[in-house]
Amino acid sequence: MKDITVLLLDQMFSSTAIGPMEVFRHAGSLWNILTGTASAPKFRVTTASADGKPVRCDGEIHIAPNVALEDVGKTDLIFVPTTGLSVHDVVERNAAIVPWLKRRSSRGVAVASVCSGVGLVAAAGLLDGKRATTHWGLAERFCELYPRVKWMPELMVTEDRGFYCGGGVNASLDLSIYLVERFCGHEIAMQTAKALLIETPRAWQSGFAIVPLKTDHSDDNISSAQEWMHKNFSRTFPLEEPARRVGMSERNFVRRFKAATGDSPLIYLQKLRIAAAKRMLESNHRSMQEISEAVGYQDVVFFRTLFQRHTGVAPSAYRERFGV
Repeated sequence: MKDITVLLLDQMFSSTAIGPMEVFRHAGSLWNILTGTASAPKFRVTTASADGKPVRCDGEIHIAPNVALEDVGKTDLIFVPTTGLSVHDVVERNAAIVPWLKRRSSRGVAVASVCSGVGLVAAAGLLDGKRATTHWGLAERFCELYPRVKWMPELMVTEDRGFYCGGGVNASLDLSIYLVERFCGHEIAMQTAKALLIETPRAWQSGFAIVPLKTDHSDDNISSAQEWMHKNFSRTFPLEEPARRVGMSERNFVRRFKAATGDSPLIYLQKLRIAAAKRMLESNHRSMQEISEAVGYQDVVFFRTLFQRHTGVAPSAYRERFGV
């Protein structure tokens, strides 16, 4: 069982803390209760405020935490909710949070944040050189305040080396389901989403969120190529195109790509497309031909064969099992 600490912040939008708490608390249990199977909770959830006292949320709602920051014990993940939409004083209103995040992160604790809460993680310097998203209305100001962060506000969810970010207020649920998948696996995430009636496609509306980039390598050219492939996976292109965009010969590109990611560019692209197809099969009723074309394959027979090769099941069987 994983331990999660949900922070309670001054002027936060209460739903961005309570929603994730419900997702984590019910992962592995609510679906089981509804289907008559043995309950197996996956997370222990603790709430913490800076001083252990109740916080005043947006709209005059007051929420009491379990503990103060200094009393938080072992935790595997810290979840930072939205702390209002006033960007200029986010850090000032939550001054104790930033150094605490630094200390916990230095011990290898994963950190997730959403909307303006991402600003606290960025203020701690923890997102420097990493991909991150936030609410579109805050992105320009955050770009000015934290220029070392690779801001991608067009994405609903980002993941980069143990740091997870969500966009606007409602993205707290998308990010929470995404975290359930990362910590507990795809099936538990889908069961949790179904039990709570959360639509999953929003969390994976973009290539970056469909499959996390393997970024624990230092080859910046390959990272750039990965980014381009994630943005363009749905269209047909020769492998020399991403190679050309990063100034490499195709042969050198293939060699360095595999050294950095563990996959050849072709296999990486196939995995990316199959992951996108899985999300579509889970969440909508498009025909197999439409899904095949949407992920870059005009030949639906080839798509079915490739899907089964990568997943072990036919697309139709996957939809029957995981479709909403």
